[in-house]
Amino acid sequence: MAEIELTFLDAGEAALVAQYGTVVDPAINDRVIALDAALGAVKLEGIRETVPTYRSLMIHYDPLVIDRASLVAAVKKVDAAPDKPRPAASRWTVPCCYDPVFGEDLDQIAEMTGLSAQRVVELHSSATYRVYMYGFAPGYCHLGGLPPELNVSRRTNPRPPMPSNAIMIAAGLSLIATFSMPTGWWIVGRTPEDMFAPRRDPVFLVEVGDEIRFEAVDRATHDELAKRVAAGEIVARRERLG
Repeated sequence: MAEIELTFLDAGEAALVAQYGTVVDPAINDRVIALDAALGAVKLEGIRETVPTYRSLMIHYDPLVIDRASLVAAVKKVDAAPDKPRPAASRWTVPCCYDPVFGEDLDQIAEMTGLSAQRVVELHSSATYRVYMYGFAPGYCHLGGLPPELNVSRRTNPRPPMPSNAIMIAAGLSLIATFSMPTGWWIVGRTPEDMFAPRRDPVFLVEVGDEIRFEAVDRATHDELAKRVAAGEIVARRERLG
């Protein structure tokens, strides 16, 4: 891809967006993650919080401690420094039950794509996904890497609240939802794992930049794993990469 250019946008008076592009791309996301890690290592006074997204890093700062121009200069300096590899990632195997009671939109997805419901499950569970960001609600895990055969538009109208831990797809992406709320995405299954658990350490199970694969499990296995999760166990399996 072309050289990645760093630009800056304001988000109110106390947040700066360092943007690397306008598309969902692993190379751009690598730059975002590397900048986030490098800024964290520098511990620049005045930065309150950083929020990585697909293609940008939002930097919340205290304008009484550091002004915008100084922050931009500091970010440019950090970005220009050599040797900023992104942190080593992990690959997670996350159980997912595609039983019709959980994958309630599978038949509609099959109709839209011209595939069988079984083929939709096979494609979704065979892909390797990249965790690009958390967003919209705590623990909502946005994943790239959805097979192109499953690229469907979002719903024309949002559906009623879906169950928590729903696995959904739309617009070339997959999503693990953590809370029950209305959605414009299509539901393919459900995981017994909690991606977000306030009383657990870590609160957020996976890191931005990690990989996820979904392991298809039957209803009985899902229910048994859900009991273990309720007891405080992490049932997703983790493999270190590098």
